[in-house]
Amino acid sequence: MAGRLLLRAYRAAPQLRSSVLTRPLLRSATTVRGIPTDEEQATGLERRTLQAFKQGKDPYSILKPKHYAGTKEDPHIVPCIGTKRLVGCLCEEDNTAIVWFWLHEGEAQRCPSCGSHYKLIHHELPH
Repeated sequence: MAGRLLLRAYRAAPQLRSSVLTRPLLRSATTVRGIPTDEEQATGLERRTLQAFKQGKDPYSILKPKHYAGTKEDPHIVPCIGTKRLVGCLCEEDNTAIVWFWLHEGEAQRCPSCGSHYKLIHHELPH
């Protein structure tokens, strides 16, 4: 029944044929500007991270950390949201045993096995 009514309306109104009914529908995944970039379609945490990278920040420690010498003047920096943190040190490059020790806020502390220096710094969460 509805199909017959539609056909009658189509035959009765020739102006509709040229403008509405015969115009093809655009069905594509792209917009007028093209395919959206990662930055345009990112949402939530991914969007916040991309915006921070544009500003030169690394809020979630995604990038490789800076290399420190491990001396008293240039200790390894350990970020923490508290006042102490458990740190593991691989004293030698080929060593399979990890030396664990507590690192407290304040001055740089030494690894009990190899003598590398570590310093705890306060780190604010990005959100």
